[in-house]
Amino acid sequence: MKIAVTGSTGTVGSQVVRLLAASAGHEVVALARRPEAVAGSRTHGPVSAVYADYDDPASLRAALVGVDTLVFVSGDGEAARMLVQHGNVVRAAADAGVGHVVYLSGVDADLASPFCYAFTNGYTEGLLAASGCGFSFARASLFTEFFAAFLRPALVSGELRVPAGDGRVSLVSRADVGRCLAALALLPPSGRHHDLTGPESLTPDGIAQVLTGVAGRPVRYTDVEPGVLAEDLARAGEDPWWTYAYGSMFASVRQDRWSAVSTEVRRLTGRVPLGVADVVGPVA
Repeated sequence: MKIAVTGSTGTVGSQVVRLLAASAGHEVVALARRPEAVAGSRTHGPVSAVYADYDDPASLRAALVGVDTLVFVSGDGEAARMLVQHGNVVRAAADAGVGHVVYLSGVDADLASPFCYAFTNGYTEGLLAASGCGFSFARASLFTEFFAAFLRPALVSGELRVPAGDGRVSLVSRADVGRCLAALALLPPSGRHHDLTGPESLTPDGIAQVLTGVAGRPVRYTDVEPGVLAEDLARAGEDPWWTYAYGSMFASVRQDRWSAVSTEVRRLTGRVPLGVADVVGPVA
């Protein structure tokens, strides 16, 4: 089977490439804007690196010729641009006759969500469902590593300052998501979504308690106003787009859109998903 992976130089995509390359009997194609970066990476089996750019439909069509399964790692950056890019990928996959697209989506894949990427994911799922390609939607919860931009400073300051209300979140590690994507790529299309979550759903107070255990000293949660978060991020020099993205993410957390807990990580990988403490780790 010929399996292509987008975003193959990123954290999740490169992990999927390594895992698939380690499984015998499959031809793995790493799609990247910089194929030379893939060629220089360490894998456990043969991998061919092919140029493909989300903004270049012709490159996508050429790269997907003869591909049986595509692991489509969603992009990041400004959501409006992502909508165009994801449309390019879906059309190229359909034109190339790709039989199975494993799409990295989100638990909150809802056009009505305030989270900017929830709209992108919901829209892309709709495109794939109508494309004629077989599909499996890997709906990941919020990455623990993404949330760590707020968790690690809290380990030092003793205060988790986020506008999350009492919303629960089942944070999931990138490593677990990568393993699930690789597993789904080796299965027939499911035609449904798979919720990929951490082992438990925690309120912000619960997350602060976990951080207290990690730090060995008290960490408290302060529910700040959304504007305070924007001011904190601006003061830290955060890019305006990401300031907006973080704000929209916490708006969706306040609506309790990330509280689902599933057993899919264990079912697909045979491993218990990593918890917050496993990923964040102690601070010296």
